Amino acid sequence: MSVIVHHLLRLTVSSAMIIVRLAMPTPLRRSFDYLAPKQLTPQQATLLKPGIRLLAPFGNRQLVGVLLSVTDATDIPESKLKAAIRVLDNTPLLPMSLMSLCQWAANYYQHPIGDVFSNALPTLIRKGGPIIQPQYSAWRLTTEGKGLPVGALKRAAKQAALLALLQQHDHLTAEQLTQSGISRAVIKALEDKKLIERCPAASPHHIPTTTEPPLKLNHEQQHAFEAIKATDEYCCFLLEGVTGSGKTEVYLQLIEQCLKREQQILVLIPEIGLTPQTFSRFQRRFSHNIALLHSGLTDRERQLAWQNARSGAARIVIGTRSAVFTPLPQLGLIIIDEEHDSSFKQQDGFRYCARDLAIKRAYDSHCPIVLGSATPCLETLHNALQGRYQHLHLKQRATGAKTPTLELLDIRHAPLQEGFSPQLISAIAKEIDQHNQVLIFINRRGFSPMLMCHDCGFVAQCEHCDARMTVHFLHRLLRCHHCEHQAPLPNQCPHCHSTQLDFRGIGTERSEQVLHRLFPDVDVIRIDRDTTSRKHAMQTLVNQVHRGQPCILVGTQMLAKGHHFANVTLVAILDADGGLFSADFRGPERMGQLLVQVAGRAGRESKPGRVIIQTHQPEHPLIQHLISNNYHHYARQLLAERKACGLPPYSYLALIRAEANTLAAPESFLHDIRQQTEHQCSTLILGPLPAPMVRKAGSFRVHLLVRSTSRKALHQALTLLCIEAEQHPLCNKVRWSIDVDPGDMH
Repeated sequence: MSVIVHHLLRLTVSSAMIIVRLAMPTPLRRSFDYLAPKQLTPQQATLLKPGIRLLAPFGNRQLVGVLLSVTDATDIPESKLKAAIRVLDNTPLLPMSLMSLCQWAANYYQHPIGDVFSNALPTLIRKGGPIIQPQYSAWRLTTEGKGLPVGALKRAAKQAALLALLQQHDHLTAEQLTQSGISRAVIKALEDKKLIERCPAASPHHIPTTTEPPLKLNHEQQHAFEAIKATDEYCCFLLEGVTGSGKTEVYLQLIEQCLKREQQILVLIPEIGLTPQTFSRFQRRFSHNIALLHSGLTDRERQLAWQNARSGAARIVIGTRSAVFTPLPQLGLIIIDEEHDSSFKQQDGFRYCARDLAIKRAYDSHCPIVLGSATPCLETLHNALQGRYQHLHLKQRATGAKTPTLELLDIRHAPLQEGFSPQLISAIAKEIDQHNQVLIFINRRGFSPMLMCHDCGFVAQCEHCDARMTVHFLHRLLRCHHCEHQAPLPNQCPHCHSTQLDFRGIGTERSEQVLHRLFPDVDVIRIDRDTTSRKHAMQTLVNQVHRGQPCILVGTQMLAKGHHFANVTLVAILDADGGLFSADFRGPERMGQLLVQVAGRAGRESKPGRVIIQTHQPEHPLIQHLISNNYHHYARQLLAERKACGLPPYSYLALIRAEANTLAAPESFLHDIRQQTEHQCSTLILGPLPAPMVRKAGSFRVHLLVRSTSRKALHQALTLLCIEAEQHPLCNKVRWSIDVDPGDMH
């Protein structure tokens, strides 16, 4: 009976009409029905396939939507239906597998489906731009160019670099040359000299698989390689290997096998800063077309790389988290390097986790996925221990180098020179005298985290956040690292006009100055967001380190991720105590991961490595456990604590954030939706609670925490909360969002 009633109530339109259901880039959590474009002929109607774009009216605007389905029935009265304006594509931009992944992600992360599809498309395409046909033309040596000896053109370094590249490869595309730092001017210069010529690029299927020979795998690497190689269907592998154990070489040899099977490979890395290093190593090994996808590219560069991947011309795709949505018609393997890294989780807008979406994509594509890390996140480790993932271990360094020794340095009574103890200064001097390199780690940018008046106690606060302003002395600025508000560095206290201003605490900029003063004849290289913001700046600094000359690196966690510095023999961690007292329950996990990753930069080649950890808490059980055992045992201890407290991975969390110009509005909003929902679900709902930083960028922030031991129950509760939130009178006055599986609680 209910089916009959449903059909009676359901409105239908004329059979001659076609209804297109679109995902529109709006904050509304639903799709939208339109009539097909009026000028559409019956023959053109065959173009209406899921995955194409249509231009359609939305209020007083025209937006680009993605077609989800075509139907002949709708719940919207025919008189209120608007017609889409025109069809933008002849063929679907997204295959059905990615369409399904986006729809799954919208449901799982409780996010507007139109915004999810926008994230899956390059900027120019999501704005309605045309599809640019990838160009496969390439460059090769002429007969005259082939006659030149290795090392020719030394007086023109850039031209010599291009010549050397083409002496190693049959040909290279313009895109590959650009990715190698070769400009069009350099290409033209060699062309004018008739040393190189343009040629059609060969099909990727006919390019030799490798250029640089693979390294010999040790027993552990070989076991991991054989286990993954033997899998031609979905399986999730955790490749847990100590820093320097040769995980990348295992990746490269697995990729070689995929290329021989004419498959594509997706490699996700956590940071843009790692892209040049990763690309360079892959390019030396493979002559195939490699596509790079990250936010440092121009919109056009990103679109061309995306289309090369979509067409199958790019056999290897290397990218940061958004690359998980790249169309790959012959996907055969997914690799997530440094899978524990928090940057795989999007922290605003569409708050997805690229690692988790990659696992779902591998499952849908029936292909294996490898999660690699020396310090796997607790959720991944838990899944491996439960047998959901196949756990592979690399316990020894691939080069035969010994694991660095770890030393705790109690600095509670030490006379510090702006954060450096006498013992540490002496240790740095010893390594430099032996022509080695030293890495100083401090996870804090700027000169000083606090500016304080010695006479009246004034502290420089951000006008828009509940946070102190960070001193950037070099640019004479105070900067908030939460909202990027800036102010000039004052010469006197704005309250009492005293000139006794004191810089409290140290950051990378201040550490750099101290090291210049202590070691005036040694190069000090600072690597943080401030020194690597310009294009190619990171690679320039890394190349300087790779020359092997004695130097001191000082930087933030950017230095901890995957870099191989062969001559670094001492790593010093200035302040290891931050994660011990974090308000976020993930603080100890992140602290352990960071310390192990940073420590792993020491002694990676023949020279032994040493790690000195300065701390005010040498007896703290977590510090002691990390020093006395390896990360795997440390992580199992944290898992036991999580289980006792009912925290992830033994429960599931979602965080509902609300913010407005006043504190009362988000508090009232979250209080009401909780009151309307909690009696209908079986989950634990806590709050409204003030955010750890209540005021940020001028807005007051309040949280609602939802926890359950059942993922299904959690999502049922979130669905109810969404319905109540969208119907609430304050819905349009409060900015709110849902964060499923939050990466942090801030």
